[in-house]
Amino acid sequence: MIRNYLKLAIRNLLKYRFISFINLFGLTVGLTCCLLITTYVLNELSYDRYNKNADNIYRVTRSFNNQDGVVSLKLSTVSPPFGYYLPGDFPEIKKLSRLVDFGNGPVRYKEKIINEDHVFFADENLMDVFSVDVLKGNAKTALSDPYSVMMTEETAKKYFGNEDPINKVVRCYNLVDLKVTGIYKPFPGNAHLHPGIMVSFSTLKDSLIYGEKGLRSNWGNNSFFTYLLLPENYDAKKMIARFPAFLDNHMAGEYGGKKPSAFTKLDLQKLTDIHLYSHTDYEAEANSDIKRVYVFTAIAFFILLIACINYMNLSTARSALRAREIGIRKVIGARRQELIFQFLSESVLLTWMAIILAVGLLYLTIPWLNKMTEQHLSVTMLMKWQVLIPVILAPFIIGIISGIYPALFMSGFQPIKTLKGLVTAGRGNISLRKVLVITQFSISIILIITTAVVFQQLHYMQQKSLGLDKARVVLIDNARAVSDKYGAFRNELLTNAGVSNVTGSSRVPSGRLLDNMGAATLSGDSLKPTTMDIKFVSVDEGFIPAYGMKMAAGRNFSKEFGTDSANFILNETSVHALGWSSAATAIGKDFKYADTRGHIIGVVKDFHFESLHQSIVPMILLMRAPSQNEFNNLSIKVAGKNVPSTLAFIESTWKRFFPEVPYKSTFLDDNFNALYKSEQKQGNIFTVFACIAILIACLGLFGLSAFSITQRIKEIGVRKVLGATTSNIVGLLSKDFLKLVGIAALLAFPIAWYAMHSWLQDFAYHISMPWWIFILAGIIATIVALATISFQAVKAAVSNPVKSLRSE
Repeated sequence: MIRNYLKLAIRNLLKYRFISFINLFGLTVGLTCCLLITTYVLNELSYDRYNKNADNIYRVTRSFNNQDGVVSLKLSTVSPPFGYYLPGDFPEIKKLSRLVDFGNGPVRYKEKIINEDHVFFADENLMDVFSVDVLKGNAKTALSDPYSVMMTEETAKKYFGNEDPINKVVRCYNLVDLKVTGIYKPFPGNAHLHPGIMVSFSTLKDSLIYGEKGLRSNWGNNSFFTYLLLPENYDAKKMIARFPAFLDNHMAGEYGGKKPSAFTKLDLQKLTDIHLYSHTDYEAEANSDIKRVYVFTAIAFFILLIACINYMNLSTARSALRAREIGIRKVIGARRQELIFQFLSESVLLTWMAIILAVGLLYLTIPWLNKMTEQHLSVTMLMKWQVLIPVILAPFIIGIISGIYPALFMSGFQPIKTLKGLVTAGRGNISLRKVLVITQFSISIILIITTAVVFQQLHYMQQKSLGLDKARVVLIDNARAVSDKYGAFRNELLTNAGVSNVTGSSRVPSGRLLDNMGAATLSGDSLKPTTMDIKFVSVDEGFIPAYGMKMAAGRNFSKEFGTDSANFILNETSVHALGWSSAATAIGKDFKYADTRGHIIGVVKDFHFESLHQSIVPMILLMRAPSQNEFNNLSIKVAGKNVPSTLAFIESTWKRFFPEVPYKSTFLDDNFNALYKSEQKQGNIFTVFACIAILIACLGLFGLSAFSITQRIKEIGVRKVLGATTSNIVGLLSKDFLKLVGIAALLAFPIAWYAMHSWLQDFAYHISMPWWIFILAGIIATIVALATISFQAVKAAVSNPVKSLRSE
């Protein structure tokens, strides 16, 4: 029986090749998109789950409140004393492990010097908490001794080639010599951080790096990633509830006699939640977002839904062609359930063919998805029984869902009417077909609008005035090596006409403003602490002119004023937040920041230091000398002429002054563009999937219009005989379908507006959705639909009416 059903299914698929092709193409593309997005989603959900203790590992985070109790800063790192006191106060902690990002800098072996970006200090407990595949060395002791280091096999290859790296000595950051004690496999791509070099944590006790005293008493340096391994099924909320008392006990002297728990808070973050749910102000690497997973899952569902709708529409549309077949089979004894099973077998068979083709397309398209998402996705991610079973069941589920309505509809034909030719494509089902077409085009229009809004926001962010000049600013971020020779190096650069300014600073625009120290303003005869956070950046006198910032009042720092190291420059947002009426009224006021007391000598006009995701925050500039070693970044403003030769001059000068430090630079505008890379990738993927959705919908519309026009071929012939023109007929045939597109647009507009309004709230500065985007999306959908329908309509309109009427 089943063999007979399959044989009939194959015959019918071959008999109606046109419809079979459209259905097969639509389902194949839809399933390919589903498999691609499933691969992406599975990868996103798999982050850090490779660790055998993944469900029991938590990261300690710290947030800071201002005087009003509002969270002003949240970090994924904490200060070092927490790592010292937590195990003693919380005996349920099985293991505690810490990592510290060493920043980027030169690592040297003999004559080979390489700038490394992923150097971390890591303690000896790391291997007990995380699953690290150690290839050489003893995993238990490799990070125990000071001045020892472990490397990934790729990193070791860069320095030692095919030599055995164990016990080789490298010079790190021109500070310490380190002995290689272990080689490990790189952390997987689905890890939330990827250290390429791990220096033993005990090396931090070296006073040149941090010092042992700081590890036990420095509550202010929050740069330590701290992970806890807790017992199985432990309720982390119990520990979190005890954190306030822990803070008040150990930090009693840190907040002037006030309860520390009122100003700072500790929290626990599950390791497997970091990638999708953690959005602190400082992360080891850029994280993703669970919202993105939901969005792409919805897109996959919608594209597959459009393909299924095509099947339902075209199957019911061709019902007139199979009416006599159904009637004869009923007359000779076929029962309705047998006919239903027959039609469902055709649907399932077609879906099986589609999924086989989709798997082949998946292998061809996954490199494209890797390029778009900058990930390392593999088809092997689908080779798990939890995924394979749904994939194997998918043809049956999708086949039944898409085929059940046509099967019920066609199996319900009355044999007498079908044999008399009284059954058409089904006037009774016209309403459902209209709903399905409206659904298809609503989804397509929503995708068009979302794509347009994403690109409008990207254009806005790239073109918006930042209050500073980001063009032709060269950034060198390993400028700590410059401090001793900064003056001579700066003067040498300025001898070139192509260099207009050189400045050093603790941070540069396009980075985050994380540094904050208490501020106080004059109230009566005393200084009163402010109730707000003011972020600071250490700069020299060249910072403001190098970035083309404008002064709202007062003056810039100057070497001519020896007291400027104790004076301050605020931004306009700080002035307003402090309650002063204007920038001019702030000039000359007494001010204290941290331990420095002086006067406000200038107010700089507001500028965007961070991305447009963040609002402009109160900010203060402090003048520092290079010898104070607070300049981590060097900014070089290049004039507009002979840029390549100027860049070559900067590099050669660097190599001459700092031969031990490899030259590495970026452009400021590239850094700002990188802040929106995620949105750029999202927009590109939206564009591709929107085009796919429209293509599948149009294929269905193409087939549906072909059958509708075929049913009216004699009507068209009569109208032509009576004098109807080609344009009259095309308009008549297109009108009904275009009405459906219009209804689809009206339904899509509010849904798309709500979705994109929510998305834009992630940006502190964003566009107001222009009305013309909605109109444009409707016009695009109408033009595409009209072009699809017109091909069939024009073909019918120009045909010879004699041929269509001859059969009467």
